Amino acid sequence: MTPTEPKPKPRRRFAAIRASFLTGLVVILPIGLTAWLIWTVAGWVDGWVLPLVPHELRPEHYIGVNLRGIGVLIFLLFTLIVGWFAKGFFGRALLRLGEAIVNRMPVVRSVYSGIKQIAETVFSQGEEKFDRACIIEYPRPGMKAMAFVSARTKGEIARLADNPEDPLIAVFMPTTPNPTSGFLMFVPQSQITYLDMPIEDAAKLIISAGLVYPSEKEQPQTR
Repeated sequence: MTPTEPKPKPRRRFAAIRASFLTGLVVILPIGLTAWLIWTVAGWVDGWVLPLVPHELRPEHYIGVNLRGIGVLIFLLFTLIVGWFAKGFFGRALLRLGEAIVNRMPVVRSVYSGIKQIAETVFSQGEEKFDRACIIEYPRPGMKAMAFVSARTKGEIARLADNPEDPLIAVFMPTTPNPTSGFLMFVPQSQITYLDMPIEDAAKLIISAGLVYPSEKEQPQTR
């Protein structure tokens, strides 16, 4: 009998198809999810902003088509105008007057003060914000957890430090895969290992449950 070449096994064909399918998912999923997220957020902002705009001023009144994203542009423009006005003399005076009225309302005062402090902390351009990632020992010695440095403690919390030369640092340890929830902890500075990893890469590492690591080439040099 003339020897014949062995035919490819069905398993190898299936493995090749599966590899091609997974490669396609790797390409499609990031693009598709990003586009879906932008589309969803734009629709959510439109649904919140456009009802506040008179119908005569909406673009759909003139072109007959509801363009998604118009509410986002209106919100950005409105926020820019408010910020520009608040920096002026009359804006600051009006803002102080409004805050004086709010401070006389028992319940509203607490809500407004809390939201204002959070907004000032998150959008502050100063140093007191989540600008560094770190490693701490948690939940017991020998185990490591990733966290974000918040700020050096002040007041009563700062006085609780065992060693005045080793101040307590407020760190936020997010949970996986939802980094918006987590734990606020006060850790001695000597027990914190600061990372050169950008907070964006640290967030990716936390959200992916340790599957997405930043490339070594992208790591900044140790200062």
